[in-house]
Amino acid sequence: MITRRATLGLLAAAFLPGLARAGGGESKYLKDKVDAGELPPVAERLPKVPRVVNTAALGGEPGVQGGSVRMLIGGQRDVRLMPINSYSRLVGYDRDLKLQADILESYTVEEERIFTFRLREGHRWSSGDPFTAEDFRYCWEDVILNRELLKGGPPTDLLVEGKPPIFSVIDDVTVRYAWEKPIPDFLPKLASPIPLVLALPAAYMRQFHKKFQAADVLEKHIIKQRVDDWRGLHIKMSRQTRPENPDLPTLEAWRPRTAPPAEQFIFERNPFFHRIDENGTQLPYVDKVVMNVSSPDLISAKTATGESDLQVANLDFADYTLLKNAETIYPINVLLWKRTLGSRVALVPNLNCGDEGWRKVLRDVRVRRAMSLALNRTEINKAVFYGLGQESANTVLPESPLFKPEYAKAWAAFDPDQANRLLDEAGLDKRDDEGLRLLPDGRSAHIVVESAGESTLETDVLELITDHFRLVGLGLFVRTSQRDIFRSRAIGGEIVMSVWYGLDNGVPTPEMSPLELAPTADDQLQWPVWGMYYATVKTKGEPPDMPEVQYLVDKLTAWEMTTTEAERETIWHDMLKHHAEQVFTIGTVNGISQPIVRSRRLRNIPAKALCGFQPTAFLGVYMPDTFWYEESA
Repeated sequence: MITRRATLGLLAAAFLPGLARAGGGESKYLKDKVDAGELPPVAERLPKVPRVVNTAALGGEPGVQGGSVRMLIGGQRDVRLMPINSYSRLVGYDRDLKLQADILESYTVEEERIFTFRLREGHRWSSGDPFTAEDFRYCWEDVILNRELLKGGPPTDLLVEGKPPIFSVIDDVTVRYAWEKPIPDFLPKLASPIPLVLALPAAYMRQFHKKFQAADVLEKHIIKQRVDDWRGLHIKMSRQTRPENPDLPTLEAWRPRTAPPAEQFIFERNPFFHRIDENGTQLPYVDKVVMNVSSPDLISAKTATGESDLQVANLDFADYTLLKNAETIYPINVLLWKRTLGSRVALVPNLNCGDEGWRKVLRDVRVRRAMSLALNRTEINKAVFYGLGQESANTVLPESPLFKPEYAKAWAAFDPDQANRLLDEAGLDKRDDEGLRLLPDGRSAHIVVESAGESTLETDVLELITDHFRLVGLGLFVRTSQRDIFRSRAIGGEIVMSVWYGLDNGVPTPEMSPLELAPTADDQLQWPVWGMYYATVKTKGEPPDMPEVQYLVDKLTAWEMTTTEAERETIWHDMLKHHAEQVFTIGTVNGISQPIVRSRRLRNIPAKALCGFQPTAFLGVYMPDTFWYEESA
């Protein structure tokens, strides 16, 4: 039997008697409510075994409670960034991208298929309701297995060969999920920026459930919330990843206080948050987070004038000079973290494009390799990124334990002579009067590259690539459309090639699923139709009809049945090597810096770190609940 265990915070209980005796550690923000009897004292609000966060061990220092952090968002929907950055998870990543218990007190894993979770005794939702095994049971039996709510049955992320786990409640603070076969990516899915939901606040949610609520009362809720039926009602009121319902209890560090529509969204400290620092002070340190809605195009300028105390969203490398100059005028500091993308800007040939002539050409690996060899990455790096990036194919970064130099160098040298030879060998050896190559059907090789138009960096890089491609007889033209239209056109086969970024997670460990390397989603622009096939459990889209892509599907399937890290690492390298040779996506430069702007008074924010959606959840793994204001700064 293979068993893994994870336990954290066992020394936490030692802090609680001191808190109770001294009456200390109480937030001034909550003191009036405690004095009025509306809230119990802090020692009674914490779990019996809270999670202890040693700020000094993280390179910071214990802080003090208080203050508000202002952030700018590009629209109301971006309130979803709050639970991503807050990053409270049953199981989460630490800064070294190792899994650890967080909301859970501990967990055990047997044979990579039996997962036993122990909750923290006395843990409560932000409403004060107990957080117990009943919240897991409600979510599983009354929501996930309810075919009125989930018409397709349990999410595919919870299925192994089409079968869900057997769920069982061991006691009030212990639950178990058991599959017949291994599911090694179960814990990583719980640790992701948008995690699998396994628990809902049952005491609150029952009022919106057909099984527990009277029909006439339910109908009043349906009318009030302007939804069609009780299914829509339950879904709307239970969204944890979109904190738009201020009444929904949460386990995050801050709870929402504003319902849309609004121009400002306020989040206040969760009185029952489960973490404390090494001195026994309840986290978060900051009392409030205020998210102000602004035009995305203005966020960098507003940040540069001191309108944000902590800003990551809607900033890019191109904003660095503006922001750095603002340091001399406004009380802000600009940090540079490393983006986790496999390539900051990448060309993505659509192997599912509806144009049969181009589809056959792009499926020839010699053409994809030639396009990669045609790029002068040194020029791109110097002209657009000031020489600060790493010229590379689209692959994992040196910070990943899976990195190998040969993956980064594969078909990534600037070699127009070899590119020309490969294109000739691929049958594109004839040219028109302007020197452009002719496709087998006689058309000139005019490539329309489609963009969502969201980055000036993409525009700058494409201008250079246009010249590079011209040297090997390929014409390049850019078409811009909105993101939603852009994606639907890709799925419909209307896009021949797009400009996007490379791997979303450029710093994976063997424990993380290599699903990005194989067709798994319809937003994968290199094979959206094949991705849809697997995302919909083979009900839509089409299966791959390229052996080179089916190879990746088979490898991913093999990874999903592994039980050891060694097996997982081997499969990762097989897939990365295959990607390097096949050049499914044409990378340019990675390791690009991401500006992070903070108030000079904010402490415990790392000077250097990784930044991305996967796997760091932007600020998430760096624990914003430990950020605090120094009054004297």
